[in-house]
Amino acid sequence: MKYTASYPAARPRRLRQSDWVRRLTREHRLCRDDLIWSIIIHDGADDEVPVAAMPGVARLSVRAAAAAAKRASKLGIPAIAIFPYIDGAKKDSSGREALNPEGLVCTAVRAMKDAAPEVGLMVDVALDPFTDHGHDGLLHEGRILNDETVKVLTEQALIQVRAGADIVAPSDMMDGRVGAIRSALDAEGHQDAMIMSYAAKYASAFYGPYREAIGSAKALTGDKRTYQMDFGNTDEAMREVALDVSEGADMLLVKPGIAYLDIVSRVKAEFGLPTYAFQVSGEYAMIKAAVANGWVEEDRIVLETLTAFKRAGADGVVTYFAAKAAELLG
Repeated sequence: MKYTASYPAARPRRLRQSDWVRRLTREHRLCRDDLIWSIIIHDGADDEVPVAAMPGVARLSVRAAAAAAKRASKLGIPAIAIFPYIDGAKKDSSGREALNPEGLVCTAVRAMKDAAPEVGLMVDVALDPFTDHGHDGLLHEGRILNDETVKVLTEQALIQVRAGADIVAPSDMMDGRVGAIRSALDAEGHQDAMIMSYAAKYASAFYGPYREAIGSAKALTGDKRTYQMDFGNTDEAMREVALDVSEGADMLLVKPGIAYLDIVSRVKAEFGLPTYAFQVSGEYAMIKAAVANGWVEEDRIVLETLTAFKRAGADGVVTYFAAKAAELLG
């Protein structure tokens, strides 16, 4: 970048002196169209069950999720990402409940589509909410089975799309799952169903509150480092993304968010596909904790962090703050 003048002829503060000129010269803008609202649903009777680790977030019943879809429509939020909390009695080592077409996710998808058909629905493709060991795949003698898991995930994605899901989002990080899901969807006539791949998902300490929210925290045995990425790697992320692109991913997702802006930037620059970031539960919880202690101003920090994703190159953000941000953005 070249500058044509130096101080005192050039005074950058001229362009910051009033609100109107700051708005006029702003390089990156956040709008409601950039938001995907992350919600947790549950199969209980109560409309809302607060999540202790995520103040302001509650597990929603199917009825409350349908109401949330209507609210998203009124707020101008384009899409909702759905994550389930199921009764522990329905969990087993194979995650069999993930393949139930009358289960929680499919029931919620149908109800939400009936309530607000104009709102896109994105569903999680992974087994961790459904397994009694808390892993995203099938576990055998302490090892996650890749190819066997992909077969189950493919069937899970098909069932979700049959129920009305618009986007399937495999978050499991098994090798080859995007291609398998794409082939299965196309073979069954679901060519328009979209895949948002968790193309670069890191083994992160930021996921703790989410695991409480979906009920897998206490169940998890070991960790997920054999399939989620090492947080020290960037080139590996590019290889992961390249594979998912070659297998038919329509959109790409980087997870977690704020600590991985460099990955967001590289992915968008190198591949050019619609690229998203996930402002995960740990990020949400840290902000809410700081707000509760009076250390930061919530409205400002929500918009600032979400805009940071846009500045890094993201086309949008999956966030628990979507409804609040939409209200702030007017």
